[in-house]
Amino acid sequence: MARPIGSSDSEERSMRYISTQGAPESTDFEGALLSGYASDGGLFMPETIPILDFATLRTWSTFSYPELVKQLCGIFISPELIPKTELSDLIDQAFSRFKHKDVVHMSRLKNGLNILELWHGPTYAFKDLSLSCTGQFLQYFLKKRKKRVTVLVGTSGDTGSAAIESVRGKKNVDICVLLPQGLCTQVQELQMTTVMDENVHVFLTEGNSDEIDEVLKEVFADEDFSRRHNLMTLSSINWSRILVQMAHYFYAYFQCTSTTDALPWPVVEIVVPTGAGGNLTAGCIAQKMGLPIELVTAVNDNDIIHRAIQQGDFSVSGAVMSTLASAMDIQAPYNMERIFWLFSGSDSSLVKSLMEEFYTTKKVKLPSELQKKLSECLRSCRVSDEEILQTMRCCWDDNHYLLCPHTAVAVCYHYKYPSCHPRKSRCCLASASPVKFEDSVSKARIPLEIMPEISMLKNKKTRSCTLKRGEDWAGILRCQIEAITKQHNPVIN
Repeated sequence: MARPIGSSDSEERSMRYISTQGAPESTDFEGALLSGYASDGGLFMPETIPILDFATLRTWSTFSYPELVKQLCGIFISPELIPKTELSDLIDQAFSRFKHKDVVHMSRLKNGLNILELWHGPTYAFKDLSLSCTGQFLQYFLKKRKKRVTVLVGTSGDTGSAAIESVRGKKNVDICVLLPQGLCTQVQELQMTTVMDENVHVFLTEGNSDEIDEVLKEVFADEDFSRRHNLMTLSSINWSRILVQMAHYFYAYFQCTSTTDALPWPVVEIVVPTGAGGNLTAGCIAQKMGLPIELVTAVNDNDIIHRAIQQGDFSVSGAVMSTLASAMDIQAPYNMERIFWLFSGSDSSLVKSLMEEFYTTKKVKLPSELQKKLSECLRSCRVSDEEILQTMRCCWDDNHYLLCPHTAVAVCYHYKYPSCHPRKSRCCLASASPVKFEDSVSKARIPLEIMPEISMLKNKKTRSCTLKRGEDWAGILRCQIEAITKQHNPVIN
């Protein structure tokens, strides 16, 4: 599964992607990008994970965030698919709309609190980083192959708007986004429903994000239907999302280390606010590539990942709980399938068995060996709404620095467990701007200046369809997909 980065150029060109559930066929980056699930229902992962040597890491330590994205993509995307020069141009174009000159920004606060701001993109969420790049890669292949696709996305808050921004107005893409009505913030919902581009189709559902994911999985499971309508997803099911997010960890590490001149390098602890687990998966892969990081996954009251790591209990505990960190209100975090695969030594038979049991019964007891490996490599903590508000207020009082409720989940860990190791720095990943969470900021009794760009959303026209509880959501979605295909190719019935 692992190989040194010093492999020959021909080996680097042969990067293939395989299913976590063991389907015999493999695919290249283009195939993984343009798919939803693998043919057997699994998720795509690289067949081999390169281990970076000291010289490579030392060279990378001086790179900007965009340059790190380019280096990582250059490893996992064959130059035969996208030549290096064109790949670099696509990534530059992806980040051209970001509001910070460095694309991301490290804020250094009191008492060793480092916060990596990943939210300076078009929709003020970290999803913009991976989706801006993925949108560029998608356009590259669609134009090259003279092809069009229909994108299906379920969102718990931020993914939908970032996915829409990455493809809106494109003639060769239609996107259908399903979001849980009333469970996102007003700003999150308006960022989706105010988009009037003809290729954007937004559905408000009377359900939660896990119910949405079940519907999408059902639609993708019909292989003939998916193939006929060129269906794909831009959720973190898509490998391209995971790939770009790996750069967060390399950048955070190099920003938190004062020197990379000698071995052993210091360890940096990175705290990850976690929902579906895509960002956490990216961190696990970076760790396996040789980056000396320790990972902490911080969750809200929907704590299935915390229980899986601590107790081996991967089970749904009742209905999805609505929390202040709404984008993390998930009880079926599908990227845990990738993490199980990583820490089981690529045991696809085990992963298939675990996931089939989980999706059938909603509960799985992890094998003790797998749980042991998870707990050795990952720490976890659960954070309540009360703790979120306390953390937001504490960070404001200490630093005059405003957190979004999701970032507060990570920063709460910092306040709960102050680092006492002299050579270990800590970085909390900031997943969204607080401007999207006016109600939470108000509950924390913190003043918030609303940007004109956000205020204007409330005066715009909206457009969406409602999927009511009890209706056949999958059937309605299929009808919409068929209508889209017929519009662009009338000869298809």
